[in-house]
Amino acid sequence: MPDFPGRPLLLKGALVVFGTPIPVPTNIIIFQYNPETMTRKISQPAGGSQAGGGGSANPCSTAGDTRNNLLLPTESYQLAVELDAADQLEVSDPVTMTLGLHPALAALELLLYPPPIEIVLNKALALFGSAFVTSPQIPIVLFVWGAPRVVPVIVNSVTITESAFDQLLNPIQAKVDLDMRSMTEIELKQAGILFEALAYINLVAKQVMAQVLAGNGGLNAISSIKKILPF
Repeated sequence: MPDFPGRPLLLKGALVVFGTPIPVPTNIIIFQYNPETMTRKISQPAGGSQAGGGGSANPCSTAGDTRNNLLLPTESYQLAVELDAADQLEVSDPVTMTLGLHPALAALELLLYPPPIEIVLNKALALFGSAFVTSPQIPIVLFVWGAPRVVPVIVNSVTITESAFDQLLNPIQAKVDLDMRSMTEIELKQAGILFEALAYINLVAKQVMAQVLAGNGGLNAISSIKKILPF
């Protein structure tokens, strides 16, 4: 698509993948087309809080209990990513002509798998009776959707619908439904300070944006509401 003078810059959503414990990206998946819609759900985590040996489904039920450690809500994201190989085929891209959308789809599928080298290494260590076998971990992903949303997430599921194929049966059109959730506080601590800091930055950003709304015409709204309140 040609660029036109004065055309506004279009940011594209992306998934930044961290497949190793070192906080260096191992892959960056930029959406070919931004999804038209996204569904978000904010909910209290299972248990709601940690309080002296037990949790409560209702975070208010332990209010005032100094042993109570309230867990932050989690946020889920559902969106559909469209993939189309037409542009690459038009310029005779050799990879696309040979494999179609397989590489792009594989990158999204691997968000649910631990690194293969970890699995192979653990198998080898177990075979030789090593006590240093570790539990493989799936990648940590940063969901990037504009400056206010850079969220550490876990990918719950990847649902792929392939709708067109080339003469070699390689997919050339596909829709990928992504189901993701924000990481819990425990997961963030295990992931490291970078991801934990990002999560709290997002929380502070929400508070700041809410205050912006309150200050932008909020005084008039408060004045109107006070007229109907009994206090």
